[in-house]
Amino acid sequence: MMKRLTMLVTLAAAATVMMNGCASPEPHYYTLAGSRSDAAPAVTGRTSRSGAPLWIEVTPVRVPERLNRIQLVVRDGTSGGVTLSDTSRWTSPLPNELRDALSQQLQSSLDAVDVYQHGLPAAQPAFRVTTDVVALDADVGKRAAATIAWTVRRLPDGKVLSGRTETEVPAPGQLEGVVNAYREILAATAADIAAGVQSLNR
Repeated sequence: MMKRLTMLVTLAAAATVMMNGCASPEPHYYTLAGSRSDAAPAVTGRTSRSGAPLWIEVTPVRVPERLNRIQLVVRDGTSGGVTLSDTSRWTSPLPNELRDALSQQLQSSLDAVDVYQHGLPAAQPAFRVTTDVVALDADVGKRAAATIAWTVRRLPDGKVLSGRTETEVPAPGQLEGVVNAYREILAATAADIAAGVQSLNR
């Protein structure tokens, strides 16, 4: 009886070791938005032409379908294709990550208030920002590049200013380097959009 019990204990221990050995690694999550301390204030902004606070409305960012997923998508350096990393993921779908990061950058640089999802204040001028990611890709350990088309529309008169930001930056290291490179790309895009808002706000 004792011999049989010992065998069962041994088998159970072996099964536990095998299960632990086959367990998938926990995913690591990344975000493009800054921390709360980096975010712009939620009230009071630079005044517009009418003397009211500067209101902006940063709409969801459109991305190519192959990027519209929770996993990070990077180039495969061996085959020339792309790979999805199941263990490296965004904290939210990439369009949301891009929108939130752009919103933070624009609120900070323009000292503005983003009213997306809150509705525009009645009869107040605002600037609606729309963006399309034409291309966004990275070679891990090498570089990241993007082409982002954007439009700023002044409300309520509808005057429009459009532009395109094309950026390539180094992405040293592993996927953390890619995420940091994407943040640099978004900062450059936000700077171009902010200049467009200021041009329409004169």
